[in-house]
Amino acid sequence: MSQRQNEFEKVAAAQDRCGFMTELWAFLKDNRKWWMLPILGLLLLLGLLTLLAGTGAAPFIYSLF
Repeated sequence: MSQRQNEFEKVAAAQDRCGFMTELWAFLKDNRKWWMLPILGLLLLLGLLTLLAGTGAAPFIYSLF
């Protein structure tokens, strides 16, 4: 078991650290989870609207609904 752990540590150390979006893209690409893209897009849009609702742009956003 220690040999497997050593191999894992070597591979983990050799890989450079990448960001969250890079990891997410690799996950979607490798696992063929393309159906998750519209869900993630809607979540990002709702998050952006929530963020903008607390700023001076709020009256313009409220008029959209």
